[in-house]
Amino acid sequence: MGYIIENANILKETKLSKSSLLIEGNHIAAKQDRIHHTKLIKMNADSFIMTPSYVFLDTCIPLKASFQEFRKYMIENFLLKGCTTILTYISITYESELTEKIKETKTALMSSPIDFLISVKIPMRLLTPSFIRKCKKERVPAIFIDIVDPDDLIKIPWGWIKEALFPYNCPLVPIISNDLKKEARRALSKWKVIIENEKIPAILEEMKENQPLSVLVLNKLGLYPQKASLLHGAEVSYNLFLKAREIMNVDEVELFHYHSDRLVVTVNKGKVVRAGEEVLFKPGYGEYVRVRTPSYFAL
Repeated sequence: MGYIIENANILKETKLSKSSLLIEGNHIAAKQDRIHHTKLIKMNADSFIMTPSYVFLDTCIPLKASFQEFRKYMIENFLLKGCTTILTYISITYESELTEKIKETKTALMSSPIDFLISVKIPMRLLTPSFIRKCKKERVPAIFIDIVDPDDLIKIPWGWIKEALFPYNCPLVPIISNDLKKEARRALSKWKVIIENEKIPAILEEMKENQPLSVLVLNKLGLYPQKASLLHGAEVSYNLFLKAREIMNVDEVELFHYHSDRLVVTVNKGKVVRAGEEVLFKPGYGEYVRVRTPSYFAL
């Protein structure tokens, strides 16, 4: 049987609104100003600020650590921070490695308590139509490109790359080499010009780790609105922050960075995984997410 979350103060990016949510199973069946249903259990959420649970990029998950070390990392870096889905990547040097490395990473994350996506990081020389077709077959959600020399960007046959990406269109994501940090602005500027001129599906900036990914990025990854949203049809994954005057006018980014001490409840696919300081670590509750269509939901 379902239940109703009443008077939810839902914060979406910069806007705070009040709604009621009808929950059936682990999905949101309806979202309205008020839901009139006398037979269902009701939960009054007026004492909290509600946000969707977060999706983080994390490329340093200790996949070869002991279970206790892995458990500690997942709790401290994700569950206690309101994250219920992680995006990571594997480094690929040769095209032939792709399938096996994805399989190895999936196996290493079998005990994850939260959902995960596996993308790839490649040197620029590996950005070829052949490799992209393999990524499409594996439903890779994003291809991270290690940019060592921005002048090499003009040598890539972008027309062929665009054709190979279609119709799956997983986004390309720039990573500026540490040797290039002083020229990062120039490198990203050149990347942006080429991407926009060639109309390539891509993220224009580097993606920051261990903080909530934006709706724009999540949409390009094909995760929004099924994840990280509180819309009709989305999974029931959310955070509850204790309401206070000082957080009534902040946006989601400020709430995460400066008011994490007020996060008291995290729900993951309908199950409470954090209540106060107590965390439920459920090995294997996380699932491997295969993206169907990136950028499907138009913003």
